[in-house]
Amino acid sequence: MSNLGRRKFLLYGSAGLATSMLLKSCASNDTASTTDSETDDATPVADTGGDGIKVGILHSLSGTMAISETTVVDAEMLAIDEINAVGGVLGKQIIPVKEDGASDWPTFAEKATKLIDQDKVVTIFGCWTSASRKAVLPVFESKQHMLWYPVQYEGQECSNNVFYTGATPNQQIEPAVDWLLENKGKDFFLVGSDYVFPRTANNIIKEQLKAKGGNTVGEDYLPLGDTEVTAIITKIRAALPDGGVIFNSLNGDSNVSFFKQMQGAGLDPDKYPVMSVSIAEEEVRTIGQEYLQGHYAAWNYFQTVESPQNDQFVAAFKAKYGEDRVTNDPMEAAYIMVYLWKQAVEAAGTTDIEAVRKAAVGQEFDAPEGKVKMFPNHHISKTVRIGQVRDDGLFDIVSSTDGPVAPLPWNQYVPDTKGYACDWTDPAKGGKYKVEAT
Repeated sequence: MSNLGRRKFLLYGSAGLATSMLLKSCASNDTASTTDSETDDATPVADTGGDGIKVGILHSLSGTMAISETTVVDAEMLAIDEINAVGGVLGKQIIPVKEDGASDWPTFAEKATKLIDQDKVVTIFGCWTSASRKAVLPVFESKQHMLWYPVQYEGQECSNNVFYTGATPNQQIEPAVDWLLENKGKDFFLVGSDYVFPRTANNIIKEQLKAKGGNTVGEDYLPLGDTEVTAIITKIRAALPDGGVIFNSLNGDSNVSFFKQMQGAGLDPDKYPVMSVSIAEEEVRTIGQEYLQGHYAAWNYFQTVESPQNDQFVAAFKAKYGEDRVTNDPMEAAYIMVYLWKQAVEAAGTTDIEAVRKAAVGQEFDAPEGKVKMFPNHHISKTVRIGQVRDDGLFDIVSSTDGPVAPLPWNQYVPDTKGYACDWTDPAKGGKYKVEAT
């Protein structure tokens, strides 16, 4: 990885350029709020007589994950408003139908079924945790429907029914470990929430450390939403008496207690740097930058990325939601997935799911993070960045790849899937096939 220079990217396409001119009308006209169906007994979306295109928005608006997921909804709504302001898709307005997964995985599956069967949406933008994505996956595969998923995850999945716009492990976790080994030390304590993403991520990290001369000195998990972190802090001090790296994959509001107690125990970032993969600007803002300053996060996007596209994205978001609001990586990935879907629909000339599925592969977008491209494995190329929390709660980008990194959902450090790839443009290969050694 190379240190980040003051790089510039290409200007937005015509839709993005129109955003700044139409900002005031978008900000004052949140038409989508009239179509929310956030409870089971909500009024159904009215029949638009063919003048609108219904899409589902399925995230946790309540519960432990609301700290992160409500902001993703904001970003999706911004993209929808921008697109509607310049004519919509195929000459029709996008009509969002919101549902609350409530940080409960069976509820996610139930709401996905409702959006597909009752609301007749043409696609769904949704989920955050891998647990919620795994819960809805059988729904989308049995109904041959389409989910757009915006958050970094553990990989080891490649569904024909899902388009993934967050990072795969080789676009976030692996580069973060490499950077830490080079810059911060070889002794790692792994902390995570107790579900599929942190456990799989930590299995990858442990194998990567073995291969590269690092050491896993400890590993511990909290149930999602648990705030009893005292025992973990005690274990970290015992395992790393002279300091070392803490790799953090806690999700949701468990992070509030974790960082506050880290500071209270005197585990400062100089001796105990924490690398997080689920802490971004919004979480820093909620927890308090005084508890996170000096610690690190690995993402593909930070609000401090310098590019014309990002300047427009940040300005549009603040104009709509307030100058005190911040943007972050999952929000950016959610924002761009709406645009990628729009481009696929326009390329297909229809909202037919199979046609859109085929048209989505190869779509490119000049995103706030830099140019992205949808690969045949339904994941996108992404630039990898390491950021350090500064005193204003934003991130100084201390390292970055020179350009986008191709997505590899099947990870090289997982023995059962090492050497595998997927290609949904080739029915003979589909979701998993062995790559011949070269």
